[in-house]
Amino acid sequence: MAQFATQDASKAARAAEQAQRQSEAALQDQIRARRHEDELVRKAEEAKRREQNIQAECNASRMRGSSRDSEQTRVKRLEKAQRETRRAQEKVRNAQQASKEVAEKARAAQAAAEKAAREAAEYARAARKVQEEAEERLQRGIQPVVIPTLDEIAAAKTRVQYEQGRFHFAVAGVAGSGKSSLINAIRGVENWHQDAAETGVVKTTVTIGRYPDPNPDLPFVWYDIPGAGTLHQPDWLYFNAQGLFVFDCVIVLFDNRFTETDIAILTNCRRFQIPTYIVRSKADVHIRNIMYEYGYDSAHDEVPRRESLYRTARKRFIADTRANVKRNLKQAELPDQRVYMVSNRTLLSIVRDRSLGFSYKIIDELELIKDILDEACSLRYAASADDDG
Repeated sequence: MAQFATQDASKAARAAEQAQRQSEAALQDQIRARRHEDELVRKAEEAKRREQNIQAECNASRMRGSSRDSEQTRVKRLEKAQRETRRAQEKVRNAQQASKEVAEKARAAQAAAEKAAREAAEYARAARKVQEEAEERLQRGIQPVVIPTLDEIAAAKTRVQYEQGRFHFAVAGVAGSGKSSLINAIRGVENWHQDAAETGVVKTTVTIGRYPDPNPDLPFVWYDIPGAGTLHQPDWLYFNAQGLFVFDCVIVLFDNRFTETDIAILTNCRRFQIPTYIVRSKADVHIRNIMYEYGYDSAHDEVPRRESLYRTARKRFIADTRANVKRNLKQAELPDQRVYMVSNRTLLSIVRDRSLGFSYKIIDELELIKDILDEACSLRYAASADDDG
């Protein structure tokens, strides 16, 4: 809004400047027309005086009884003077009409300039108001809405190689949240595999990675979106800068904290009506850390104690995660939404081996897979309905 208001104000200011220049030019035309008219009036008056002088000479000659030849000469001089007077007077009338028209144009140009100036001032006031409101919203933590243009949408689709008939899932979030590992696991690929998304402790992903699903029955393409921490841009620009508005679904992945970046992604996805999944990664690591808080000793604790601590830690991890996400969504005035807690190792086992393995370790992995498949089916149905319509 602030951007558009500023553009409108600049456009109005340029229009006002142009109108003012046109008004000044029209005023100069009016001055020149008036001077030309005055000059013609002066010449017409001189012609009239010459005519009157010749007329007086003719009258005097008649009274003196001058010869016929002299009389004819004076008559010719008088007729010539009369013609010159009429021509001069005609030029004056034409000049007066032209001056009138130029004056009307000057008045119209002045009125247009005044109107343009008022409009420019109004646009400027509106732009200042929008800017002040935007700054106030920024101070309150409310970020501006930036709508991509059609050209930007087309460019983003080209950049990610968007294909009709496929479902494009973006995995986004802050750096280090495990996006690459999640993409590998959900595709049934080990991190070391040649087709795997690159993983690492360092900030690995700085460009969007594109990974088609190896399962030919699943027309999915997974995208590893650079983490917000790897890019020098505000959280609220992350969504547009990465072109997330072109994806069919966005998985918002977080590890330790549910951040403002995650909220910004969810807010923009809701604005663009893009389905989202909130996923917390590394569930096994977090549960193990909670067990250590409770005094777990992997070298000495027996199986019963280990299993008891695991159940307690698992319950706390699930409760804390749900409460944290619920609280952050409420603070951001977003509707409540499920959070899926997953372990990439468990997810990989389910997808690749079709095995539940240690079923007691499963939290939301199965339901995440099921819901993603359901989402794809619903998207395909909606696309088919649009084509039929």
